[in-house]
Amino acid sequence: MQAKDLDLRELLSFNSEGGVMHFMGQRVILFDAVAMGLLRKELIESLGVSAARSILTRFGYAHGRRTAESLKTEFPKLFADSWTGPKLHMLYGMMVAEGNKRSDGSGTAPLVESFWHESYEAEQHLLHLGQADEPVCWTLTGFASGYVSYWAGEEIYFIEDRCCGKGDAVCHVEGRSKEKWGAVLEPHLPYFHSESGDEVFKKLTDALRDTEKRLKKRQRQLSCLDNKQDDTPCITARSEAMRRVIDLTRRFAKVESSVIVTGESGVGKERIARLIHEESARAGRPFVAVNCGALTETLLESELFGYAKGSFTGADKDNMGLLEAANWGTLFLDEIGEMSLGMQVKLLRALQEREIRRVGEQKTRAVDIRVVAATNRNLAEEVTAGRFRQDLYYRLRVIELRVPPLRERAEDILPLARIFLEEASSRAGRTVTGFTHQAADQLLRYEWPGNIRELSNAVEYAVALCSGTRADIGDLPEELRSALPKPTVSGSIRPLEDVEREYIMAALRATGDNKARTAAELNIGIATLYRKLKEYEKQGQ
Repeated sequence: MQAKDLDLRELLSFNSEGGVMHFMGQRVILFDAVAMGLLRKELIESLGVSAARSILTRFGYAHGRRTAESLKTEFPKLFADSWTGPKLHMLYGMMVAEGNKRSDGSGTAPLVESFWHESYEAEQHLLHLGQADEPVCWTLTGFASGYVSYWAGEEIYFIEDRCCGKGDAVCHVEGRSKEKWGAVLEPHLPYFHSESGDEVFKKLTDALRDTEKRLKKRQRQLSCLDNKQDDTPCITARSEAMRRVIDLTRRFAKVESSVIVTGESGVGKERIARLIHEESARAGRPFVAVNCGALTETLLESELFGYAKGSFTGADKDNMGLLEAANWGTLFLDEIGEMSLGMQVKLLRALQEREIRRVGEQKTRAVDIRVVAATNRNLAEEVTAGRFRQDLYYRLRVIELRVPPLRERAEDILPLARIFLEEASSRAGRTVTGFTHQAADQLLRYEWPGNIRELSNAVEYAVALCSGTRADIGDLPEELRSALPKPTVSGSIRPLEDVEREYIMAALRATGDNKARTAAELNIGIATLYRKLKEYEKQGQ
């Protein structure tokens, strides 16, 4: 009998009243496809996508290898037929294989290539979890890898590059040896290899830590959403200027173009970068941030590209770089303007070629990343001055987003301050619930040269100093307490004398009724100040 002659009616034997069932002499059991889909959903939600994929891939691999071993023992002629594997795959009800191609594996063609229709895994993933970003036929590729590996007498790995579970019209797989796959196989290998109990426990521990991080992030998102009009997690956007930035960010996130985020130090450029990642098709994959200004050129190279064991003193093991760690995700390069010209050349090549080489290695590794860079410098001026490469500038600056400083978005100051107050109070174990009216006014008067970072520090200072349940003006840092009111024009224009009087009295309050200091701050003589105060006193009588 040949593979084409296999018929399920002849291979499956069972008692019509129920009980033990056999398929080609081996005991089998029936599972509802929806139940398998629910198991997949539970594994993903409990352990994360990576751990769930590992379990299901290895389960499929063990099933495929076990099938091949049994076939060789019981039906050696069928085992010798290379078409038996895909035929059994279909007879198990897993999918419908079409367009199977074989080669000797010596050239560029894969050893096995196949198109799969009606994949039960793709169907169940769509049913329970929705459309995925990557192929999802994990047990099927595991089964094919296990079966063909035993049949061929060497490790053969199947990789799915098209999948109905991620919106493709058909599932497509190729099987090659480890050597023929090369670097392409490296991201997939961990899903096939078994691990010790300690390694599995470590993965579960890491998954637990990731879950805790997600919970903390969710709590922060909820604290950010104290205004129903503000639907941007972790980014307060009450001001029109910031709302425009958020709108553009969400639009740009949908494309794969590189982005440069510009703005003064402390305005929240990394939060914008994270929003780009979270709103993009790469959400759920790695977001890796590196501060280019915090490392020397040598350290930055090893951090970005990784290094091989023995490549320099202290390199006692192979180390993956951040470019590899961000594969399929987003790499955030903060303070890109601080990067040396030498490193700029290496980074440009990696981005153009989409591959990297670890320090001390000759082997190249493919990477697929989206780059978001940030700087507080004017990169166009840096290019003109010869401190930044023009080709890298245009590679990175496909899209530019400018985040306005806090002084240009006054509507965001108090909402941000309240968020920071809640966080600082929680960390300190205090019950500071808000700001007094005077303290809130003073926060609005200040120019905030350090932007959001300075605001956060100032609020933490106020929480530490506050003795009641509300932070008062006296709890604020010195530079804030002495901030003078900003001149504004709203409604009808008022007489200059009224504006001057209000400003002088506000300045006097800001200095704690210190007349000498008030006069100095206003750049007027002390006698002039006393004269004006006397006039105001008469006008009030």
